[in-house]
Amino acid sequence: SVKVLDASTLSFGTRVRWFAICFVAGIVCSILGTALLWLPKGIKLFAVFYTLGNIAALASTCFLMGPLKQLKAMFEPKRLVATVVMLLFLVLTLCAVFWWNKKGLAVLFCILQFLAMTWYSLSYIPFAR
Repeated sequence: SVKVLDASTLSFGTRVRWFAICFVAGIVCSILGTALLWLPKGIKLFAVFYTLGNIAALASTCFLMGPLKQLKAMFEPKRLVATVVMLLFLVLTLCAVFWWNKKGLAVLFCILQFLAMTWYSLSYIPFAR
């Protein structure tokens, strides 16, 4: 049922705790990915950890809003383009590093991923877009 997919089944304290855990995990993944960039084959680790970090940060807000409410908000007309661009760069980063084996493109997509995540985040602040 819908209640299973909604954060309302969790207490407020539990939702805040899991939000913090996911958010911190996202930051740690991004920092770890950056640190691993300097290793041999580090570009793959960087791209994966950086992308996982952004996904974890995005998932963290599911605990505050609930997954269904977040999905509805993500695809509202006012932030649809920002959401699609953000998701596109998440996927393109992984494609560049695993399928196309293009290191420079992977780094470019990580930069664009950062900019797209910033744009997406700003779309929640009135008049920030």
